[in-house]
Amino acid sequence: MAFNSPIEKLKTSTLVKNGLKKLGLKTVADILFYFPFRYEEFLNVAKIKDLKLYKTFSVQGEIVEIANFRTPKKRIILTQALLKDETGSVKIIWFNQPYLSKTLNKGEKISIAGPLTLDEKGVYFLNPAFEKIKENQEPIHTKGLVPVYQETQGLSSKTIRRIIKNLLDQFKEKIPETLPLEILQRYQLPRLKDALKEIHFPKSLEKAELAKKRFQFENIFLLQLFLLRERLKLNQEKAAPIPINLEILKRFKTNLPFELTNAQKKASWQILKDLEKTKPMNRLLEGDVGSGKTVVATLAALSVIKAGFQVALMAPTEVLAKQHFQEISKLLENFNINIGLLTGKQDKFISKKLKRQAIEISREKLLEKTLAGEIDFLIGTHALIQDQVKFNKLALVILDEQHRFGIEQRAKLLKQARQRKGERMLPHLLSMSATPIPRTLALALYGDLDLSIIDELPKNRKKIETQLINPEEREKAYELIRKEIKKGRQAFIICPRIEDNKNSRVEMKAVKKEYEILSKKVFPDLKILMLHGKMKTTEKEKIMEDFKNRKADILITTSVIEVGIDVPNASVIAIEGAERFGLAQLHQLRGRVGRSQHQSFCLLFTEKQSQKTKNRLKALLESKNGFELAEKDLKLRGPGDFIGNRQWGLPDIAMAALENQKMVIEAKNLAKEILAKDPDLKKYPTLEIRLRKFQKTVHLE
Repeated sequence: MAFNSPIEKLKTSTLVKNGLKKLGLKTVADILFYFPFRYEEFLNVAKIKDLKLYKTFSVQGEIVEIANFRTPKKRIILTQALLKDETGSVKIIWFNQPYLSKTLNKGEKISIAGPLTLDEKGVYFLNPAFEKIKENQEPIHTKGLVPVYQETQGLSSKTIRRIIKNLLDQFKEKIPETLPLEILQRYQLPRLKDALKEIHFPKSLEKAELAKKRFQFENIFLLQLFLLRERLKLNQEKAAPIPINLEILKRFKTNLPFELTNAQKKASWQILKDLEKTKPMNRLLEGDVGSGKTVVATLAALSVIKAGFQVALMAPTEVLAKQHFQEISKLLENFNINIGLLTGKQDKFISKKLKRQAIEISREKLLEKTLAGEIDFLIGTHALIQDQVKFNKLALVILDEQHRFGIEQRAKLLKQARQRKGERMLPHLLSMSATPIPRTLALALYGDLDLSIIDELPKNRKKIETQLINPEEREKAYELIRKEIKKGRQAFIICPRIEDNKNSRVEMKAVKKEYEILSKKVFPDLKILMLHGKMKTTEKEKIMEDFKNRKADILITTSVIEVGIDVPNASVIAIEGAERFGLAQLHQLRGRVGRSQHQSFCLLFTEKQSQKTKNRLKALLESKNGFELAEKDLKLRGPGDFIGNRQWGLPDIAMAALENQKMVIEAKNLAKEILAKDPDLKKYPTLEIRLRKFQKTVHLE
């Protein structure tokens, strides 16, 4: 069996193999790289005469007797055994495990680990871990530092330990090293074969930590190596240079009903300078909720269009794509530009003559116009990356909420490249995100992107007043909502789920139930609408349109409105079960209000009164902006929960290391150094193989 053999080759049951597959493990190497998340410390190895009450011990001995019996009252089956060594004997009791009387036989030598207890039954070990002692083999489940793994149905930590121990014994010297020797020596890291042994079955916590450091560094290094190689590849590509047209920029600024902030001006200039180059721009525009990223992106798009090229903007939802279509059409109405909207359901077109008046157009006609170069600016959803969508002279791709698109989707859109004089021309790429990412993470995860940050809000915006609302303060909060509506404002009420879940032990506010209560009992005199993700797109759009046009006072919804809903007249957002949302998501939701000159309010309803909940939500009250909040959220939740562990596919061990800025910088510098000498990694064949495997498992969203 080879290091990369499929798990089908393991000599084990189908149930175990299925369990390994459920954990996402497909090869022998995958199993060996499946690391424990903690260790049971069975470090007190003792003779029976030296045992002390209420402490955990590891003891080896011979079974003198073993039998099952039932308790008289509760009729629970107990398995009782007597274990002896050369210094004495001790009783063991296991609950509800009658099979043990057949598994363990009189005269057999076993190792146990667990707490020593005293009650009316006397002194005994209660439900200890156990294993049979084999000749010339150290116990792996009951002695020393015992690894504990994430389990699944049909696959316990005990089974995983046994499989990993057998594989480590089988391969020993055959495990191929992936990091060059010079790196191991420079950073004093153990070899792969030693690190694998010490992370699964460490001799000490110090050795386990050193092994962990090796794998953390390796993963961060591979991530940086991948990102920098992508950047090198991109730098070798060609893009259409877009000259800065100062006259057009002045006209655009003059037409705006507001003044650009300094942060918007700075970000715009960085983007325009990138667009001047003959290599493709690859920039991330980060801005707090309501900071005006769309205006900056539109200004860049205008420069590209006026230079004679096309622009595409891809948004994650139809609602957001439609909103961009409306907002951008308004911003560009005096610039003689054709704008198209391409979604899964509805296609629209605004011609130069019609200005802001949109007309429905067939999909075929819209695609025809795009290919002919008649559409200057095409806005859409994932529909943009369908094979039939082809551009004539695409020079800029804008991705909104870019963390919601995988690298493959981005690559597919960038492949809408054009041929010019026999050369392949890649479009420039501008990614936008309203989810602020702390600089430590941005450095680690977006090493291939240049960063522009809009960290100030428009001047006329007032700070949103955020309040924690305890259950007894609910009526007071409802009064505030009523007061705002009397002033002509509107309110959002957010619930964690759509419907009641009778099977759930956790009580959560549901949209449908809250709609019934609020419309009939609390606000019977007000017009209330309901919105959730299970509704059809057309229904959702109509409800949002009605709410925006002030045909309702309150909108009860789920977090489906988290991104991109713009209702300037809304001045209150009340969030039920606020403790169930991440801080970044709460910040996004809060950003649905405060989008005009009116004072706005964010009411956080909490059911849990724990100090931990209060401390977490308090961060939302104290933070001045999304970037500051993101730093706090990262510290409170860790990188895995903050950016979505499963979404990225990075191993847990690498996720934990993302906060270690020193390690990230060292790994990045090392990757630069190696690629400068050997961009194709020809001198490092095992590293190249490891990097290819790493790229397949990690989704760089």
